[in-house]
Amino acid sequence: MIMKQAIIGFHQDNEQHWVAQLACGHHQHTRHNPPWTERPWVITPQGRQSMLGHLLDCKKCEQNAPRDWFPPVPSHH
Repeated sequence: MIMKQAIIGFHQDNEQHWVAQLACGHHQHTRHNPPWTERPWVITPQGRQSMLGHLLDCKKCEQNAPRDWFPPVPSHH
């Protein structure tokens, strides 16, 4: 069963890819990598801001994975 979780913030990983921080405490990459993954909203601060509260499928919840820990405070920029 896929668990839907709200986006509460974003941060960038070591390779500068955007990662969504989910309400459940898990993190999920949200890359814009055409033509395979179309997420043009992730490129701009306004786009990321517009996706706060949007629900994503959380496979880590499905697997009962422990919460991710970094970063401790959501960042929207």
